[in-house]
Amino acid sequence: MKKDRLNIGLVGYKFMGKAHSNAFRKISMFFNPSMKVSMKAICGRDETWVKEAAEKFGWEGYETSWEDLIKREDIDAIDITAPNNYHKEIAIAAAKAGKHVFCEKPLALNLTDAREMLSAVEEANVKHQIGFNYRFAPAIKLAKKLIDEGKIGTIYHFRASYLQDFIIDPSFPLVWRLDKDVAGSGAHGDLGAHIIDLARFLVGDFYEVIGMSETFIKERPIVEKMTGLSGEALADAQMGKVTVDDATLFLARFKNGALGSFEATRFAAGHKNDMSFEINGSKGSIKFEFERMNELQYFSSADEEGTQGFRLIQVTEPVHPYVEAWWPPGHVIGYEHTFVHQLYEFVEAIAKDKLASPDFSDGVKCSQVLEAVNLSIERRQWIEVDSL
Repeated sequence: MKKDRLNIGLVGYKFMGKAHSNAFRKISMFFNPSMKVSMKAICGRDETWVKEAAEKFGWEGYETSWEDLIKREDIDAIDITAPNNYHKEIAIAAAKAGKHVFCEKPLALNLTDAREMLSAVEEANVKHQIGFNYRFAPAIKLAKKLIDEGKIGTIYHFRASYLQDFIIDPSFPLVWRLDKDVAGSGAHGDLGAHIIDLARFLVGDFYEVIGMSETFIKERPIVEKMTGLSGEALADAQMGKVTVDDATLFLARFKNGALGSFEATRFAAGHKNDMSFEINGSKGSIKFEFERMNELQYFSSADEEGTQGFRLIQVTEPVHPYVEAWWPPGHVIGYEHTFVHQLYEFVEAIAKDKLASPDFSDGVKCSQVLEAVNLSIERRQWIEVDSL
């Protein structure tokens, strides 16, 4: 008998845990999912904090062991928002237990681990999805539609940047995101992964890459307590080594012949969450800036000569992807809505027994590009992505 309810277990309760919890609460309020969602349990190691999170975010209960969470017979799907070094172990265990798996990006610390995760979910025949939430911004969905309809023609260029400044202060503490053993990489895997995925989503697969990176601040105060994205350090804290990149830039050639340029940095003063891209084709161009996420700029060379120019599309009409579920035209949506959209699609994939997208294979492809860039930096040469 087909189930009419999906019981979720969430691992992680800070920044991404809050974003996912909010999304699960909103799905049934604004959409009509084919399966109802029950927020069964949230999991974290600190019992005081995870208990507080369970009550605040609306979970029925909590666990302090992800192993115990996975063993529970009343859990159908595991959502992983824990730090990157936990992704592989939790995802593989969940798949072996027959649970569907959602995992935040990057999929794993490295390409080898990512491939093991993909093999595990495929062997277990469970649904799997990776958290590339920017795909689910209505404006980006519209960009995809325009490209697929041939509105900008043959694509020649994709240029993207993801700029932040939240660690630019040398006294900012050595949080887990600055530890390679926990995070895998710095700006490259955290920010660069998003624009790599968008490039694959909108343009196609990568052929070869060459890059460079830098760690501007080599040592930072050792963290005393994590507080979401940031952390707290004692005034006289000892210093620890930063083991990830602060900024990574690379060039790329796509399999379809298009050229790409990518920049990911946490040292761009004045930029808070500035992810943007531009795509140029034979018939037109598209521009997008996430800090103006309800807008898409579109240029068509088919427009009448003398009145050509980039037109600003307010992506808030019911005809636009997902927008009908929210507010009247012109009433904008925000960052948190991208998580509602992606987790709604995860629920629908399970309910309708269809492939989720983006899935772990997309996570592997992204990891492949990330690793190829790292290898190119090490060898100071172009690297073919499929050689890895």
